[in-house]
Order: sequence, then structure tokens, then C-alpha cells
Amino acid sequence: MQAPDESLRDNYRRAYGGRAGFGQRPALLLVDFVEAYFDPRCDLYAGVESALAAALRVRQAARRAQVPVVLTRVVYQAGGLDGGRFFEKATPLRHFVAGAGTGAWPDGLVPQEGELVISKQYPSAFFGTSLASTLTALRVDSVILTGLTTSGCVRATCVDSMSHGFITTVVREGCGDRHAAPHEANLFDMDAKYADVISEAEAVTYLEGLHPAGPLERRVQAHAPSPG
Repeated sequence: MQAPDESLRDNYRRAYGGRAGFGQRPALLLVDFVEAYFDPRCDLYAGVESALAAALRVRQAARRAQVPVVLTRVVYQAGGLDGGRFFEKATPLRHFVAGAGTGAWPDGLVPQEGELVISKQYPSAFFGTSLASTLTALRVDSVILTGLTTSGCVRATCVDSMSHGFITTVVREGCGDRHAAPHEANLFDMDAKYADVISEAEAVTYLEGLHPAGPLERRVQAHAPSPG
């Protein structure tokens, strides 16, 4: 029970508050930055242009460091045939049926050569996709998360990233939601239990400090025998 004069942060620090730190071989995820969240005519519009701008700056740093970059999007067959209970519950998911313009990449975001695009049907980028296997094959040990929305697909991806054994980091400015309350509450909860929530500046500084491995070095590292 919270003491009357105890703050929420102090209360949580009695149980949580540990830091996971950074890994050695990260991947950057940009979760569901699609047009639906940027089009005022769409009921999913969230006014999250600043989150996209921050994510793109982190992406630039990741590409300079030759860190794998993964973009995710939600795509359904006609009528949401492959959407299951999620499609039934969340009616705005109709905007992500294949061919809808609201499921396209927004202005400023175009997948680049060498970047992985994952299409998903559920909140987590890991659920029902090849993402975990692909990252494992690349010897990735950690995931840096940006994306939309903080309380939905970012949080679900964060929990599954940690559950799959990846050190997980969430970039505060690189995530967005339709309202400040769920955005802040979910950043708080992820930081307490599943990931480190850090600033854009911290993420860029970390990425800039990585030694960029060239193609030959990456190939040697990928096929090197495990210690022991």
C-alpha cells in the first residue's frame, strides 16, 4: 500500500528501478509508423509527427553504425480475415486492410536498402512473425524501440522483446500516442519492468559510440563459433 506522502516514483523504486543497460549488437525497430496516424481524416490520427522525426534521427545514427534497422507495419487480408479477435475488437484496424492508403509509409519514411520490413497482424512485432528468428540469426542481443503507439504496439513489442531474451531500450521521444496520459503511463511501466526508457540524445550517443562493422567483419562474426 502506498504511504500517503509517498510519490509514485518513490513507491516503484522500492520494488523496481534496476537498469538493463545497452547490449553489444543492437537492432533498431521502428514500429508501425504508417499514414493512419498522420492523416487528420483518419480516426487513428494521433498528431505524432515529432515522434517520427525523432525516430528518423535515431535511424540515421543506426545506419551510420551499420546497425540492423527493422520497420514494421500492420497488413490484413480483405475483411480482416487474418486479424482474429484483435480485428474484431479494435475497429480502426480496418484502415490496415491491404491496399488502404492509410497503411502506407508516411512522408519522410521510406524503407532503405538493407532494412527489414515486417508485416504483422497483432500488436507485437514478434507475435506470428519471423522477427525473433531473424534477430537471433544476426547475433543481435538487444533491441532499441521507437514507434506507434506507446500504449499499444510499442508496449506489446517491448514485452515480447524482453521475453525473447533481448535487452530492450525504448526511446522516449521516438514513441507517440493519441493522448499524453497513456503515453506517459506506459513509458513509466515499461521503464519499471521491461526496458530502459532513454532519451533520443542517449540513444544517438550510444549508437555513435559503436564500431561500424564492415561486410566482411559481419560475415566473420556471424559464423564465428560460440565461446566454450
